[in-house]
Amino acid sequence: MPRQPLWVEEAATRRRMPDPVRRAAVRAVIIASLTLIQAMVAFLASLTGSWLAFPMVLSSVGSTVVATWSVLDVWVTRQVWNQRNGVVSVPSSSARRLRRARRRARRAARTAERDAARIRRREAGRRLSRA
Repeated sequence: MPRQPLWVEEAATRRRMPDPVRRAAVRAVIIASLTLIQAMVAFLASLTGSWLAFPMVLSSVGSTVVATWSVLDVWVTRQVWNQRNGVVSVPSSSARRLRRARRRARRAARTAERDAARIRRREAGRRLSRA
């Protein structure tokens, strides 16, 4: 009986994030986690009545603003990356169908135009030979 492997590698379903976006996301996660730790310390210090409670609460408010800014930075960095480098898009089957129909119509129009031009040239040649 052949042994089955412990895991089977599958292709990634999502593309890897671009480096600038990943850097911004890591920065945002670190800032957000430090803000949560700081808020917890401020909460516990205020429960114990420590002198550290007031400065910690003030700095937690500031850290919350910075954490919000860092999350917005991830979003903005992602948008800028998409604008500069383009988004890889896969057209849907309906878009493909419409493009094919337009292509067929253009080909038919070009063929009809060529046939009409050929007929005009042929008729013009007959008129010249009779004269």
